Amino acid sequence: MFVRTQKNPPSQETVNAVQQALAAEHAAEWAYGLASAFLPSSADASIREGETSHRARRDAVERLLRDAGATPVPAEPAYQPPQPVTNQASAAGLLASAETDAASAWHGVLERSDEESLRRTALEGLTASAVRTARWRKMAGQTPTTTAFPGRQ
Repeated sequence: MFVRTQKNPPSQETVNAVQQALAAEHAAEWAYGLASAFLPSSADASIREGETSHRARRDAVERLLRDAGATPVPAEPAYQPPQPVTNQASAAGLLASAETDAASAWHGVLERSDEESLRRTALEGLTASAVRTARWRKMAGQTPTTTAFPGRQ
């Protein structure tokens, strides 16, 4: 993940963007917990992959922020889904929305940092979320399943 290569601390604008990405990672991890109750067992591997990816990125970002002297934003006790989650399609739609939000947050980090390893972390986060967005949009029956510029809403 992120290894600090600059001697200068990140700007406040960069820290704010990273905090937003962390908040999106918290929300995505929560969304996977809720959605898993409504998805078939055939989605278990994809659910585990998404949860694991978001948890690892969350942990790395929290370390980054602490190393930069910032207090990482905590997870909320719960989040308000964009629509009620009542079945497989709405659960997959929730995950597509959470992944879209994460991609957008990582895009924001890319726009606000010139530090190479942080940009690499942000690009990896954006790319992984964009791929998972397509998977969940397809399962939810949403079209199109992909966008031309992931992370740009």
